[in-house]
Amino acid sequence: MDFQEAQTHLLIILGRLSQEFHKLPGSAILLRYIRSSYQNDPIRSAVELFLVLFAVRYLLAPKYSTKPNYVTLSEEEVDELVEDWTPEPLVARVTPFEEAEIEKRPVIVGPTGPRSKLSNGRTVTNLASYNFYNFVSNELLKERAIQTLRTYGVGPCGPPGFYGTQDVHMKIEADIAAFLGTTACIIYAQAFSTISSVIPAFSKRGDIIVADRAVNYSIRKGLQISRSTVRWYEHNDTEDLQRVLAKVTKEQSKKPLTRRFIVTEGLFENVGDLVDLPKIIELKHKYKFRLILDETWSFGVLGRTGRGVTEHQHVDAAEVDMIVGSMAGPLCAAGGFCAGSDEIVEHQRLSAASYTFSAALPAMSATTASETLLILQTQPEILNGLRENIKAMWTQLDPRSDWMRCISAVENPVMLMVLKQEVVNLRRLGNDEQQHILQDIVDESLAQGVLITRHKTIPPNPSGTKNEVFTPQPALKICLSTGFSKKEVEKAGIIIRHAITKVMTRKR
Repeated sequence: MDFQEAQTHLLIILGRLSQEFHKLPGSAILLRYIRSSYQNDPIRSAVELFLVLFAVRYLLAPKYSTKPNYVTLSEEEVDELVEDWTPEPLVARVTPFEEAEIEKRPVIVGPTGPRSKLSNGRTVTNLASYNFYNFVSNELLKERAIQTLRTYGVGPCGPPGFYGTQDVHMKIEADIAAFLGTTACIIYAQAFSTISSVIPAFSKRGDIIVADRAVNYSIRKGLQISRSTVRWYEHNDTEDLQRVLAKVTKEQSKKPLTRRFIVTEGLFENVGDLVDLPKIIELKHKYKFRLILDETWSFGVLGRTGRGVTEHQHVDAAEVDMIVGSMAGPLCAAGGFCAGSDEIVEHQRLSAASYTFSAALPAMSATTASETLLILQTQPEILNGLRENIKAMWTQLDPRSDWMRCISAVENPVMLMVLKQEVVNLRRLGNDEQQHILQDIVDESLAQGVLITRHKTIPPNPSGTKNEVFTPQPALKICLSTGFSKKEVEKAGIIIRHAITKVMTRKR
């Protein structure tokens, strides 16, 4: 058979196939669709033909098991393995020191006011709670909370995006935004999970975060959840921050563009000192980073009217991309917030895990926060009263104690007292020995009628290598309040100072 005969035979076969195809129902419609869709796009026809052939190949492929090969065990072998298995503990074992502390731990009966009653019947001066403005004893706030409870019930029992948002939530968001001078604000049901949700809502894998080594535990969890590349700079060292920013900018100059953030605190929870915000704003603009500022402990405390570190250091709040704060501390309510631009806030309503998947804030907590904000704005004298009490306590402790010094900022109502470095070096005290000494001081102060506590922190466990872990020095924590007169603060300071001296001289 020559070539022409073969060609003729092939055409006859194709003609017969075409005739048989046209006899099929719907063949005319299919041909018309193909001619109209692909007459000028042969590449598309080839791609779809490949996909059809791949689908046919996939459907006709033999089945195979996705389970790996494993040894089948008998019932006796399974029981033996179960008996030998010991689960890992969910939490670390309690140490003897912690057991002794738990046995002696005081239990407060009733509200945690300036003078609290313990379960043993004693009434003590309470310098261990964050009742900075004595809002716990404010009868107006109690009455407003009760009214809200009767109107709205205990809680919305649903996330904000799913029938959880109420008018009081929208009001507190508007109140905080107006108070700080930002265009928008979003509130969260828990203060701790606010910053740990805000960070991963914006920073993802491959993005860069430059953070202070001393940031608190909730920030570190947010950094871990984000899976971003974290670079650390020395605590409150703006020169080291500039070095890290310059290094990151140089490394990223030839790489695809990524989002870059600076994360720091206003008042540091672990150290108590104050951030240099104007310098960080300057570096943020110079190296083109965004700034996430955690004002959990500075909001409601710093500034002439309590607007936080931005007001205290004369920085426009619009210069900070995200201001994160708490309504559970100074405002004596619950929950947290993030203030910023409209775009920043609206993005979180769909992307922040704690906002999207947690039940909304109870209405009475939102109302309480709105009322306490109003009190701070209309009664600025209570901020002055708190600062006077802070000065009175400083006068009794920091310059007069031969053994300890205060590492907190002078404006911070949470005073962290640590052993002086020369004392630590002379006695060769490790962290455990310092904790024992501080607990003895706490016990001695309580015996004299003043309740204070040790500064207790959760192990940091940040992303990165072991040398990036920041371990704060063991410290006493003394919380001031406007619920005390100046004489009461001075008397409590004298008792604490004498307790320090008594314990330290006994430890020689």
